[in-house]
Amino acid sequence: MSSNGITFVGLDAHKNSISVAILPAGRGRVVEWQVANEPAAVRRLARKLEREAPGEVRCCYEAGPCGYALPRQLQAAGVICEVVAPSLIPVKPGERIKTDRRDAIKLAELLRAGLLTEVHAPTEDEEAVRDLCRCREDAREDLTRVRHRMSKFLLRRARIYSLTRKAWGKLHRQWLRGLKFERAADQAIFDDYLLALEQLEERLCTLEARLDAVARQEPYREPVAWLRCFRGINTTTALSLVAELHDFRRFTSAPALMAYLGLVPREHSSGEGRRQGAITKTGNRHVRRLLVETAWQYRHRPAVGLGLRQRRRGQPARVVQFVPI
Repeated sequence: MSSNGITFVGLDAHKNSISVAILPAGRGRVVEWQVANEPAAVRRLARKLEREAPGEVRCCYEAGPCGYALPRQLQAAGVICEVVAPSLIPVKPGERIKTDRRDAIKLAELLRAGLLTEVHAPTEDEEAVRDLCRCREDAREDLTRVRHRMSKFLLRRARIYSLTRKAWGKLHRQWLRGLKFERAADQAIFDDYLLALEQLEERLCTLEARLDAVARQEPYREPVAWLRCFRGINTTTALSLVAELHDFRRFTSAPALMAYLGLVPREHSSGEGRRQGAITKTGNRHVRRLLVETAWQYRHRPAVGLGLRQRRRGQPARVVQFVPI
């Protein structure tokens, strides 16, 4: 489609300001200015774009820490704004000057040239569930850190647990509660770590209960139930996959999904030589980690245990028969 009648707009957004660059239809002079990043200013920006560009307007915004608030505000004001992937924006190797103004102009020019990759912007409901999954992931990481601090502190004080092979079970917790230290400072450190440990475990249980409730509701109930038919995938992992990817039908094939997640090998080929390396690790790191952890389950002997049989019970045969053991 010809871009002669389209006005292209690049938006470089930060917490307090938005740099705007307009490439008018017909390749006229670039118009640029800066507005405050607040709802009232964004509504005024939308009205100004409608006045200065009576034809089609295409805006783009680089996905970043500001989330999807700006595109939603523009859409509510009647202006469509594409969210583009920052990691796929072309970069000139010799460019050494970077400013908000230059970035906005660059986005508008690349949008006009068709060199930007749009990302799927979730709805507010989808984003809320996704962030709830990430909140649980953060709590899990915090719990791991607290456990490490506790175990390393006990190791420095020569308190070694040897009742069972694995720590953090019921017996290990009883052993922890029975520990006493002669020095008041050591006892204070231990009590603080133990309190943090118990609080994080309670937080984790609360978040997992909320995720379980969300997984039983529409539109997550069916896809979560289907994903739970795989080995290594239970409710939390299944809901996280659905919340992060939104809809698997966005990808035309499995290789397309793997490329989106950075699970394909790097390649540097030129002439007769071809060199491949480790996976690219581009795209959604949350989903990539979940899939890698799930894949580790398939290193064991193929079997369908009691838990997996219960998860598959009542699911459509067309789903179960195509799931690898």
